[in-house]
Amino acid sequence: MEHLTQQRKLTIMVAIIAAMFFAAINQTIVSTAMPRIIAILGGMDYYTWVITIYMLTSTIATVLVGKLSDIYGRKPFILAGIVFFIIGAFLSGFARDIFELITYRGVQGVGAGIIMSCAFTAVGDLFPPRERGKWTGLMMAVFGFSSVLGPTLGGWIVDHMSWKWVFWIFLPIGLIAFVLIMALFPKVERRASEKIDYAGSLFLTLTIVPMLLGFSWAGTKYAWGSQQILGLFAATLIFLAIFIWVESRAKSPVLPLSLFRNSIITISNVIGFLMNAGMMGALIYLSFFVQGVLGIAPTYSGYVTMPMSLSMVVVSAVTGRLITKTGKYKRYALIGMPVMVLSMIMMAYMNSVWMAVLSMLIFGFGLGLGMPVFSLTVQNAAEPSELGVATASSQLFRNLGGTIGIAVMGTIMTSQLTSNLKATIASGGGVDISKLDPAVASKLAAFQNPEMLLDQPRLAELQHTLPEQIQPILAKMIDMLRDALSASLTTVFLAGAALLVIAMLLTFFLREIPLRTSNKMSEPQEKKAEDGDGKLAPSQA
Repeated sequence: MEHLTQQRKLTIMVAIIAAMFFAAINQTIVSTAMPRIIAILGGMDYYTWVITIYMLTSTIATVLVGKLSDIYGRKPFILAGIVFFIIGAFLSGFARDIFELITYRGVQGVGAGIIMSCAFTAVGDLFPPRERGKWTGLMMAVFGFSSVLGPTLGGWIVDHMSWKWVFWIFLPIGLIAFVLIMALFPKVERRASEKIDYAGSLFLTLTIVPMLLGFSWAGTKYAWGSQQILGLFAATLIFLAIFIWVESRAKSPVLPLSLFRNSIITISNVIGFLMNAGMMGALIYLSFFVQGVLGIAPTYSGYVTMPMSLSMVVVSAVTGRLITKTGKYKRYALIGMPVMVLSMIMMAYMNSVWMAVLSMLIFGFGLGLGMPVFSLTVQNAAEPSELGVATASSQLFRNLGGTIGIAVMGTIMTSQLTSNLKATIASGGGVDISKLDPAVASKLAAFQNPEMLLDQPRLAELQHTLPEQIQPILAKMIDMLRDALSASLTTVFLAGAALLVIAMLLTFFLREIPLRTSNKMSEPQEKKAEDGDGKLAPSQA
């Protein structure tokens, strides 16, 4: 599609951005609303599953569609992705319990994976790598804008309307995006010579599912050393070995192993994995700190994350333009990564809303510098004929990192919370209701659950129903819960910071090759991408 006129490319980008915004806003609007939704539907033990199933299905959809869109073109898949997302969002509003919500969020995840994979790949179809910097920065800004609007709006909805509107309010945007893509996006002829890798697709899915289930259930539903968890990880290794064997013999593999012989693609994907594991795994629990520890209502908790989104919008847009202007990209990642680490350490020790706001502002600055880089490096180093599958590999590693990070951080938080509560009671600093009068203990039993901190209206209502003489005991219990939750979240944020440090160190080993000014890869560029020679030829220096 590089031959299209600039005006046609711009109209197509409008359609792509509309589809991306629809998927992004429906994800961010849930973040601040989810604690209240979980409190209403019940099932805090399954909280991470609402996010994990979304990431799981989007991960599988992303990587499978990457190769298929190389064969059939992007248009049919991005349309299908919008349809899946609309259906999932519509049904989520009708969920009667946590298990139905998990199922419908899984359907949404399928749509999101398809939309994101095709959207970023389509930019690669339209523009050469040198021009993609500004468009990648703009697409990051779309995510940032949705992060500004989504959490605040989500909090306001659950405070003033039925929580169902969290999923329904932006459905018209999905319909508009569908019409725009249908009308503007050009159709591409199928590559008749390529066949679909059904076996590779099957075994890739069978590798991903037990791996993510293992990480999700370990430490919560089952012990890490239990037969169930060890069995899931064993199944992962077995299916991975079969997948590698199948792909090494496939004529048109769903995920070509040759991609990972390219050091730029491999290192970029590993960095993306670690970044998302640390970032998503920690930030998803920021609402627990703001609402549970500080006691801020969902409407206002969205304002705490807003500075991160605003700074990311501005910085990512500027960074994209600078990358396009200079052709250099590694320097921005080397600046952004340490900034993200610093902000994550600040989150670990924050004790007020203002410190939370400052840490979010700094994190958004680092994110805006670093995030646009690693998709660009993968697309620049890949063969144009493998653009879709290369972009999908980048999305795959990021989604895996986010999913595993959320699951592992959830395990850390839950285990630390239980341990902290037990230690507080054992030291005499808490309230052991088993030693109280049975009548009093029965009234206070509901306040032993940390889930209570996330539903402030219910907490206030129950507080008013208790006799005045029990209020001091109740206040002590609530303080105990908040202290235990705060200490648990400190561990979560420090774990996220540690992962970002590893990603930062790997960035130093990422080779920087010139950004192409065409979608055709010249022989010198192809050689640099494949053989590890990162030096510029005299004509490029």
